[in-house]
Amino acid sequence: MSRAVYLDYNSGAPVRPEVAAAMVESLAEPGNPSSVHAFGRAARARVEAARRQLAGLVGADPAGIVFTSGGTEANALALRGCGRSRQLVSAVEHPSVLDAAAEAERIPVTRDGIVDLGALESLLAANTRPALVSLMLANNETGIVQPVAEAARIIHAHGAWLHCDAAQAMGRIPVSLRDLGADILTVSGHKMGGPAGAGALILAESGRTLAPILLGGGQERRRRAGTENVAGIVGLGVAAQLAGDDLAGADTTCGVGALRDRLEQGALRLVPDAAVIGDGAPRLPNTTCLVLPGVEGRTQVMALDLAGVAVSAGAACSSGKVGPSHVLAAMGLEERVKGSAIRVSLGWSSRPEDVDAFLAAWVGLARHKGLKVSEAA
Repeated sequence: MSRAVYLDYNSGAPVRPEVAAAMVESLAEPGNPSSVHAFGRAARARVEAARRQLAGLVGADPAGIVFTSGGTEANALALRGCGRSRQLVSAVEHPSVLDAAAEAERIPVTRDGIVDLGALESLLAANTRPALVSLMLANNETGIVQPVAEAARIIHAHGAWLHCDAAQAMGRIPVSLRDLGADILTVSGHKMGGPAGAGALILAESGRTLAPILLGGGQERRRRAGTENVAGIVGLGVAAQLAGDDLAGADTTCGVGALRDRLEQGALRLVPDAAVIGDGAPRLPNTTCLVLPGVEGRTQVMALDLAGVAVSAGAACSSGKVGPSHVLAAMGLEERVKGSAIRVSLGWSSRPEDVDAFLAAWVGLARHKGLKVSEAA
């Protein structure tokens, strides 16, 4: 192969050149944003500019943005800082939500991976104690998009709050805080071409009380102590600006969605026994969860890696934890899939030849494992 092929954007997208340039410029400048001298004021100005850029992407009040070290911390802050002891989470949430709310009630999903809204309403009606519901916008393993706005109407009718982890959706589909009806939104920089280690929690009501989980300073309106990661925040802001520009100029007939469709169509044509998880549900345009029957996901990942193609077998945070997917299990599919699914995710630098390289390596593995392969291959 002439070059390595990166198809693991849902684990972390490559940093965009404009982001890297802005971060390097910021790193060259000293100054703590809490300092009152000129250097400190300049650092503060960079942080606040990024706050406005991120607010512009989702239609939020900049004062409602709390910068964090990433999506995991943002989720923990939402769940532990909201002040609501009763919590409900969907069964397909990211591990950072499930682990932060280990005692939460689980909301089931259908076989299509969509949250069961009837079950959600029944759970809320069964207990009038003020609650927080956590429902992701798009699943990190399957790309399935949840009916968050519809869920929000049910949640608010019962006096509950909605936390939405939108980390995987940012920059891939339009995300509007108002249209979703979310009270709290999680953002992660490295999913949309920003730096790892920079994220945010966004409050729809900027004055809403949020108990900090990190103490020792008055930063971020006393919601998150610690000196701000200025360069990371600057990179997050630029990534948000670029994501907004991309979405504003998106053409549904081309781009990442067309590449994903080309990959899926090629895979199903060339390996007739293959399957795509969630193909009947709304999904992110960049994500496919692909099943190669009888071939473990980790085997596929290793074989593709040797061929110079990077994909994953699930959430990156679960690396090294070999076991069944809780997402597929919640969908009632794990017994049928038996660990043979991989996740292929594309993004801003993906090209048609990347799809071709994946298909060549993946179909070659299928043939090697004795699966039926179309003569067209």
